[in-house]
Amino acid sequence: MINLYIYFYVMLILSILFYLMGLYLYYLELSIMFEWLIFNLNSLNVEMMILLDWVMCLFISVVMLISSMIMLYSMVYMSSDKYINRFISLLNLFIFSMVLMIMSPNLISILFGWDGLGLSSYCLVIYYQNYVSFNSGMVTVLCNRLGDVGLLMSIGLVFMYGSWNMYFLLGYKGELIMLMILLGGLTKSAQIPFSVWLPMAMAAPTPISALVHSSTLVTAGVYLLFRFNSFLISFESKKVVLYFSVFTMFMAGLMANFEMDLKKIIALSTLSQLGLMMMILSLGVKFLAFYHLLTHAVFKSLLFMCAGIMIHFMDNNQDIRFYGKLNEFLPFTMMSFYVSSLALMGFPFFAGFYSKDLIMEVIYMMNFNIFIMSFIVLSLMFTVSYSLRLMYYVFFSDFKGVSLYSIRENNLMNISMMMLLGMSIFGGALFFWICFFDNYFIYINLSVKLLTLGFMMMGVLLMNLLYMKNLIKIYVLTYFFSSMWMLSFLYLWIYKPFLNVGMKSFKMDLEWVEFVEKDLILKFMSGIKVNNNLHMMYMYMFIISMVFLVVFLK
Repeated sequence: MINLYIYFYVMLILSILFYLMGLYLYYLELSIMFEWLIFNLNSLNVEMMILLDWVMCLFISVVMLISSMIMLYSMVYMSSDKYINRFISLLNLFIFSMVLMIMSPNLISILFGWDGLGLSSYCLVIYYQNYVSFNSGMVTVLCNRLGDVGLLMSIGLVFMYGSWNMYFLLGYKGELIMLMILLGGLTKSAQIPFSVWLPMAMAAPTPISALVHSSTLVTAGVYLLFRFNSFLISFESKKVVLYFSVFTMFMAGLMANFEMDLKKIIALSTLSQLGLMMMILSLGVKFLAFYHLLTHAVFKSLLFMCAGIMIHFMDNNQDIRFYGKLNEFLPFTMMSFYVSSLALMGFPFFAGFYSKDLIMEVIYMMNFNIFIMSFIVLSLMFTVSYSLRLMYYVFFSDFKGVSLYSIRENNLMNISMMMLLGMSIFGGALFFWICFFDNYFIYINLSVKLLTLGFMMMGVLLMNLLYMKNLIKIYVLTYFFSSMWMLSFLYLWIYKPFLNVGMKSFKMDLEWVEFVEKDLILKFMSGIKVNNNLHMMYMYMFIISMVFLVVFLK
C-alpha cells in the first residue's frame, strides 16, 4: 500500500505542475518544441521530439488528476487482490503510454504511445482471467489493431514527403494519409462500425474502466484528430467523420435505454459522448471538442467509481433490476452518482452543461439538414432518458438483491471521489473561465437558446412513457438494440472459437491459460462451423447500410 500512496502523491503533484505550466503557456501564447538527436547515420537522422503547449499540459494535468484519484481508490477496491503489484505495473505502463502519446507531435512517437495503450489495455481487460475477459480482450485488441495498421500506413505515406512531423504536412494534399489517420482515430474512439469493443471492455476491473475507458484510452482517438484537425477539415473526409459520429451517438444513446448491465450503460454513455466530440471535431471547432473532453473525463470517472462501490455492495451483481434505494446504505456514493449523472445530462450549471450547451449552440448556428439535426437532438433526448432511467432503478425502485451489508463506505474511497465531485460541479466553469472564455461568440434567438432545455424536458417525458408507464415491452427490439444493431455478430470470427471451447469446461474461477491451449489448437485445425446463412444475413445488412451511407455522402 505504501507504493500506492507514493504514486498518488507523485501524480497529484505532477497534475498541479502541468496545470500551472499550461496556464503560463496559455497566457504567453507560447508553444515549445524539444528535439533530441538519438543517432545519425550518414543522411539518416533519428530524432525525438516533444511538444509543450497549453493543450498538452492541460490534458496531462487532467489525466494525472484522475490517475491519482484512481490510485487512492484502488487502495481499497483492489486491497484483497492477489496480484496487486501486477495491477499497479500495468496501470503505470498505461499512464506512461498515454503521456507519451499526448506529448508527441511526431507520428513515430505517437505510434509508440499508441501501441503501448493497446498492449496495456489488453492486459488490463483480461486481468480477471476467465473466458468472458479473454473474449473481450481479443475483440478489443483486434479492433484496435486495425487503427494501428492505419497509423503504420500513414507513416509509410508521410515518409514520401520527407518528414514525420505533423506540422510539415499541412501544405500537402494527402487525403489518403488523412483517411489512414482517421481509421486510427475511429477505432480507438470506438465509432461505428468499431463500437463493439467498448462495452465488452467492461470486463476489466472498475478502476480500469474509470481511467482507461472514460478519460484516456477512448479519448486518444479524439486527441489524435484534434492534433490533425487542420489537416482533416481541408478534405472531404470530414463528412465521413460527421456521419459516423452522429450515428454512433444515436446508436449508443438508444442502446443504453435498453441495457440492464450497470457498467455497460455507463460505457454506452461514454460512446455517445465520444460521438459528440468527434462530430464537433469534424465541423472544425476543435477547442470546443477538447473542452468537452476535459469536462467529460472528470464526471465520467466519478460515475464509474460510484458504480464500482455499488457493485461491491451488491455482491458483484451488475444487473440494475436488482438495485433500489441504495441511498439508504451508501449516501455519499449516491450523492456523487446523482451529481455526475446530472453533469452527464447537461443539467444547468454543472460541468457538462457548459460544454454540451455550447456545442449545441454552435450546431444551431451551422447549416445542417433536417436528417442530421434530428439524429443530434434525439441523441440529446436519449442521454437524459437513460440517465433518469438509471437513477430511477438505483434510487426509487424496490431493493431485490442480496447485499453484503457488512460493506460500508470507506473514507479513502470518499476522499478519492471528493476532488472529482467538486470538479463535476465547478470544473466546467473553471476550464471555461481560464482557457475558453474568448474563443467563441454565440448570437442566437432566445427560442433557439431554450431549444436544448426543451429537448431535455422531452427526454424526461420519453423516460416516463417508456419505463414508468410501461408503454413498450417488445423483447425483439430489446435484443436488437442490446446487440448493437447486430454489429456484435460481425465479430463472431473473433470470439466464437473461444465460446465453443468454453462451453465444454466453463469455470469462472479457473485461468483460461491452464486449459485453453489444447482445445483451441484443435478447434483451429479442424475449422469452425458457423451458421453461414445467419452470418451472411448480418453481413448483407451491414453492406447495405454502408452503401446507403456512401450514396448519401455523394
